[in-house]
Amino acid sequence: MEKKDFEAWLDNISIAFLSLTDLQKNETLDHLISLSGAVQLRHLSNNLEILLKRDFLKLLPLELSFYLLKWLDPQTLLTCCLVSKQWNKVISACTEVWQTACKNLGWQIDDSVQDPLHWKKVYLKAILRMKQLKDHEAFETSSLIGHSARVYALYYKDGLLCTGSDDLSAKLWDVSTGQCIYGIQTHTCAAVKFDEQKLVTGSFDNTVACWEWSSGAKTQHFRGHTGAVFSVDYNDELDILVSGSADFTVKVWALSTGTCLNTLTGHTEWVTKVVLQKCKVKSLMHSPGDYILLSADKYEIKIWPIGREINCKCLRTLSVSEDRSISLQPRLHFDGKYIVCSSALGLYQWDFASYDILRVIKPPDFSNASLLGFGEIFALLFDNRYLYIMDLRTEKLISRWPLPEYRKSKRGSSFLAGEMSWLNGLNGQNDTGLVFATSMPDHSIHLVLWKEHG
Repeated sequence: MEKKDFEAWLDNISIAFLSLTDLQKNETLDHLISLSGAVQLRHLSNNLEILLKRDFLKLLPLELSFYLLKWLDPQTLLTCCLVSKQWNKVISACTEVWQTACKNLGWQIDDSVQDPLHWKKVYLKAILRMKQLKDHEAFETSSLIGHSARVYALYYKDGLLCTGSDDLSAKLWDVSTGQCIYGIQTHTCAAVKFDEQKLVTGSFDNTVACWEWSSGAKTQHFRGHTGAVFSVDYNDELDILVSGSADFTVKVWALSTGTCLNTLTGHTEWVTKVVLQKCKVKSLMHSPGDYILLSADKYEIKIWPIGREINCKCLRTLSVSEDRSISLQPRLHFDGKYIVCSSALGLYQWDFASYDILRVIKPPDFSNASLLGFGEIFALLFDNRYLYIMDLRTEKLISRWPLPEYRKSKRGSSFLAGEMSWLNGLNGQNDTGLVFATSMPDHSIHLVLWKEHG
């Protein structure tokens, strides 16, 4: 057939083919295939592969490719990266996809970092760490040995752990090396807090003392309580120290002189926790930047204004039961925006601006858990057997770690959380160092530490 005649014939056939139904088109193709020889079948096979396996990511505009990729889960995307170099390049360049995947895992996102490959690497690091948490393989343990009597007081800051003991000493430890940096002679310690220069101790002898690390000298002695001092806090800027005692009072002292500025009354149980913190929200009673004192006993949390003035009145008293049928556990979290405390019924979170209870979190699968740390994403809890991590977005436990038979304390000072920043979201840098510390019956300190990423 001449070329001109063939082209005319092909046009007529094409017009007729397009007018057929899908079923008729399929029957026509089947018939043509049955009439074809090896050369035609090979030609058909080669062209079908090109038509059916068209690389749509390569052909689509990048914006459309990113829009489609957003609908896929990260694990599927990782599989798609293996299809070809082009697919890997396009998928790895989708910053928003990997940032969202990291957020969903509880990872902190710095929006100023726009390098897409960076966020894919962060996701791979995040998925490994979360798998370690799920498989109970994220932590490791060690011990600090050096005290000769029970350790009753612990305080952690910036990689350093302070321990106060009935052996009339306080020690400062480098958690990363396990080495004792300072060891000074003190009184019996029921509470400790320190900075680079000094150590403040609350004692079972009813006093508070301030010590110099470098010399071990007592630089100030605060006398006035008639019961053991279970909790201390201080602020150098205000030159104020606060103490909570078994005599049911909170005392406010001049840090530099040891003078008692005020005695706050109203508690009817031992005051087991005092917290001095800047307010970060505005209400009728306080403004951002105001210093606030929280004091807690077995049943109540009291809120006091604090500053350079001597006298102050209780702003509010918080409790979880009016008839005192539910007691609070001696752990208290206050970040200037929210107050969190645990009880036998769960975790209670108050909004500091309104004093309203925002939510009650009832941890599943276990009861009588104590609060160690509370953040925007995670909470750290523990009971007699395990350390727990809860995802606060779902209120589900995502990890647990076995604990030894540690020394129990009704006041809650013989155990503490370590680094806290990861509770607001992991970032691949803050999951290092101390997670948890507690004193043991043999006078050692048991440490739970983040394991290297691997």
